[in-house]
Amino acid sequence: MTSPRTSLPLSRRGDMSLSAVVAGLVAVLVSFGGTAVLMVQAGHSAGLDPARIGSWLGSICLALGLGGAWLSLRLRVPVVLAWSTPGAALLISALAGVPFGEAVGAFVLAAALALACGLLGWVDPIARRIPPQIAAAMLAGVLLNFGIGVFGAMGKEAWLVLPMGLAYLLCKRWAPRYAILAVLACGLAVAASRGVLRFDAGGWELTQFVWTTPEFTWRGAISLALPLFVVAMASQNLPGLAILQAAGYRVPASRLIAVSGGVGLLAAPFGAHSVTLAAIIAAICAGHESHPDPGRRYVAAVTYGVSYVALSVAAGAVAVFFQALPPALIAALAGLALLGPIMGGLASAMQHAESREAALITVLATASGMSFWGIGSAFWGLAAGLLAHALLAPRRRAVPAQAQTTPALTPASADAAEAER
Repeated sequence: MTSPRTSLPLSRRGDMSLSAVVAGLVAVLVSFGGTAVLMVQAGHSAGLDPARIGSWLGSICLALGLGGAWLSLRLRVPVVLAWSTPGAALLISALAGVPFGEAVGAFVLAAALALACGLLGWVDPIARRIPPQIAAAMLAGVLLNFGIGVFGAMGKEAWLVLPMGLAYLLCKRWAPRYAILAVLACGLAVAASRGVLRFDAGGWELTQFVWTTPEFTWRGAISLALPLFVVAMASQNLPGLAILQAAGYRVPASRLIAVSGGVGLLAAPFGAHSVTLAAIIAAICAGHESHPDPGRRYVAAVTYGVSYVALSVAAGAVAVFFQALPPALIAALAGLALLGPIMGGLASAMQHAESREAALITVLATASGMSFWGIGSAFWGLAAGLLAHALLAPRRRAVPAQAQTTPALTPASADAAEAER
């Protein structure tokens, strides 16, 4: 993978491709449709009116859209920003009984902590110490359940998911760059033909950006700001950096965290609880299906960012649209879009025999879904893999080369072995 070509002029028109644009739109569909409801629930638990809930959604969409599009154009790397989904889940219970001004003060403090970490350069040394094979294993573990989810959805709503799967296979055979577009079109067509798309005309309203003056309290700092910061860094920022690394991109990690923290800080008084690097969604934009040329995949992230800027104008109305889509459609679309990154992550993770055991531990721990202290399995899988790598690597190095009879499993050798069978 080549490094970002920041010194070259941006030939945006020449870099445009339909597959990258579709990848960006699919990423928006999967990210917004799957998790926006959490922020709506958190807003209801805080007793917010529809205008403030819309401001929460709209401000965070505007911040992550502008920040991600700017970074992607600047670095020519598919940098995808997102809201903190674990953070939104945490707030559903944590905001009950808390004045919203105090909550906004906690949002400001959490964003300021992320900004400080980026400006002080504390993130790059951590990111550089993650071995590529462990990063790839964590990517595979994070995405594995999405791939399995395709077949779970198929068992429940085969009438919808089976045609989508067939469209994927046919297009992968004859027009692989447009497979996800065909899956999306097929899913919408089948759902519409069965009459399961129901839109509520009463919910189509433009976003009102409502300012809330932050109130800084010790209670908000300890019970909201610190947990939000830790969850965002552990569950999304570090896994997001690892996924970019697994895709072959070398990025200025501290600068990315500083920008995400900066735009989050600006949006916090309007209700934005956190802006972080995306993990799962980044895999869609940075994958081979986005574009065969890694240097042109940034177009997918720019499309994603521009789409979110548009969504910010009518965040509440768009939430109505996404809620009208069958959950099985979103699950199948996400799983099929992520098959390529899952396959690539597993191949890279298992490439070297000496690190294969640590990589397997990473995959299993990450895919397990375990959670401690509000921090999800992506972080704990990464931690388990790094611990296993640190403990097993010296022993592996001490074994004579002749004793290591298991050949390295490269993608080429795997294909050759399959052909022999």
